[in-house]
Amino acid sequence: MYQFPKDLYADVRIEENYNLWLGVKNGDLDSDGSTKEAGAFIRVFDGTMWYTGTTNKLDEIQKELDNLATLATPNPDILNHPMVKLLEVHKDTVLKFDGDDDVRKITREKWKKLLDGYIAACVDDSIPEINYWQAGVNCSHTKKSFYSSKGAEIHQDMQNCWLTFFVGITVDGVTNYGGKAYSKIYFDELKGWEEEVIKERDRYRDFAKNAVQAEPGEYTVVLSPCTTAMFTHESFGHKSEADFMLNDKTLQEEWVMGKKVGSELVSICDTGKLFNHGYVPYDDEGTKAGEVWLMKEGVLTGRLHDAKSAAALNEALTGNCRAQSYQHFPVVRMTNTYMAAGKDDPEQMIKDVKDGIYVYMVEYGTGQATFTMKPSLSYRIRDGKLCEPLRINVLTGSVFETLFEIDAVGTDFELFDTYTCGKNGQSVAVSAGGPSIRVKRLTVN
Repeated sequence: MYQFPKDLYADVRIEENYNLWLGVKNGDLDSDGSTKEAGAFIRVFDGTMWYTGTTNKLDEIQKELDNLATLATPNPDILNHPMVKLLEVHKDTVLKFDGDDDVRKITREKWKKLLDGYIAACVDDSIPEINYWQAGVNCSHTKKSFYSSKGAEIHQDMQNCWLTFFVGITVDGVTNYGGKAYSKIYFDELKGWEEEVIKERDRYRDFAKNAVQAEPGEYTVVLSPCTTAMFTHESFGHKSEADFMLNDKTLQEEWVMGKKVGSELVSICDTGKLFNHGYVPYDDEGTKAGEVWLMKEGVLTGRLHDAKSAAALNEALTGNCRAQSYQHFPVVRMTNTYMAAGKDDPEQMIKDVKDGIYVYMVEYGTGQATFTMKPSLSYRIRDGKLCEPLRINVLTGSVFETLFEIDAVGTDFELFDTYTCGKNGQSVAVSAGGPSIRVKRLTVN
């Protein structure tokens, strides 16, 4: 389709994006809109440097490609460059959303009817503590086409649908916020969650009315599947992104394949093959999605790569080079990352704790060598039973120490599609998952 420059590597990534959103706050329409946008990211590599450009004029891609080529230095041996040699060549079309399930065919009226139904069912003006609420729906559809000078030609698409419902609950002059969010692939999958939304609303209300401050110290902690997902993503997933290692000798020495880094109960995987929020059949360098076991039974077995990091570390591509949009350079990113299910009964995991904490939900987390999580809903465990809700400022621990401290992994695996991951100023859709786990010792601050 394009005339690629001689003696250079080049690729073109074209995106067609559609977005729609509706939001209501305290009964008033707060946001209402839709956009359509198309653009391309073009890059040229001469073995030493990348030359990149973007354009919204798809008929000028060839012109932009030619202009970038004039900046580069021709390299007759470019195909033997270690990074270029790794780049895969696929010709494939994976379009799953051009039928009746295409969100671009769902009218604004249908979205409004769905939103109005949730508002009617889940907003209760008789609850005195709730003085604020907001609800919203939105969707996105992206079609990508990828062409390379090595001969790749790939067409793929993805879409997401969102429903959110959040409330502000004021007790004794202090306002807490909480609610529920759903991210699904198809519009109809957002229907029928009213009872669960109400249950979550009431759980946050009970927490606001009855929570007590947790005493700082070390506790045995049981993490819910949602919290395990956050821990897995933040504390281990990001450490597995190999671009962090390229200029960090300490991390390279610490992150050695075959090293035991955690309990034999723990196995962690990343894959773009799963049809979830992080579904990426081909990444933004044209690499086919793989299944990468980052840890198996406590042993480090893999990491995530783009072509640059894979060539530098002499490892295989994994399909994890992703960009936020056509306006961004692709970098190493997670897709669907999860801790595998274990064999322990989740209820028994709590029953076996004499004095500890159960973390049901977290607001956010951070990773690397030391991880932190901010719980939004937690409960004291006494004599194997869940007791009063606890306010916890932050939960923290050493990544490697915590991985060894895991002494139970539940059967209740879940994969959560409500994650958007930030890195290097870019945000991409990912999924994170896991079962309930029990950690013998974590620090509450």
